[in-house]
Amino acid sequence: MFQLIDGKATSTTIKDEIAEEVIQLVKNGGKVPHLAAILVGHDGASETYVASKERSCSKVGFISTVIRLEDSITETELLEKVNEINKDPDIDGLIVQLPLPKHINEQKVIEAILPEKDVDGFHPVNVGKMVIGLPGFISATPAGILELLKRYRIKTSGKSCVVIGRSNIVGKPMSILLSQKTEFGNATVTLCHSRTPNLKEVCAQADIIIAALGKAEFLTADMVKEGAVVIDVGITRVKSEKTKSGWKLLGDVKFDEVAPKCSYITPVPGGVGPMTIVSLLRNTLLASKKEIYKGIS
Repeated sequence: MFQLIDGKATSTTIKDEIAEEVIQLVKNGGKVPHLAAILVGHDGASETYVASKERSCSKVGFISTVIRLEDSITETELLEKVNEINKDPDIDGLIVQLPLPKHINEQKVIEAILPEKDVDGFHPVNVGKMVIGLPGFISATPAGILELLKRYRIKTSGKSCVVIGRSNIVGKPMSILLSQKTEFGNATVTLCHSRTPNLKEVCAQADIIIAALGKAEFLTADMVKEGAVVIDVGITRVKSEKTKSGWKLLGDVKFDEVAPKCSYITPVPGGVGPMTIVSLLRNTLLASKKEIYKGIS
């Protein structure tokens, strides 16, 4: 019988821990952490995600600022806004919600954010620090997955791990973190993608599978060995006549048929998603305490 990895419950516990830390921080003369988010345009998924971040900030006692900009904004104007927030000593963390309009170079915007305020962990400085094992901000989804593995005491050392998907946000950093010389690393990692031959056979050998490719119900039971740990990062909205909204969310894993073969598995929704936001909060708390980039105000 599989055990469900409950990201929703775990994230609630961590939010309570962060809220308590903020109370103690302020009591000892520290500042209230402040997270700013820039939202360009009116993308529905981005609006929902930013609103969720606002609610989470409120729950843990953070200050939250959302800067809403029209999608007609020029790249230069957006970079000026980023620079303005970089210079604001009261703002500890800054995220620019992706995707951005096509006329704006996302990488240029990511690199414009100061590394010490880059709580998304996307800046090349933070990515580089992660690669060589130095303290830095780790991107929120991989950090959230690691936290789930820790909280459920899932052993990774010496295990065979397959990561499906090579995005800069999830797949690549996840493969690096799991292979590092740490308690919840030391795995032998295979990074798979659309060009990987014999993907089914590769997955079927894995002790741990991280599915992060964005294709609904891609991972099926014949790709998973008995007793495997399966972490589903995917989230795809599909039409459904069975729900009030007319939509339902599916992960990258065909849950009903894969789950019976697993020792542990994350659901969608309620698995990795809530952990992504809580990891962003943790990075913002660290940014406010100047523990990683010491001496920067």
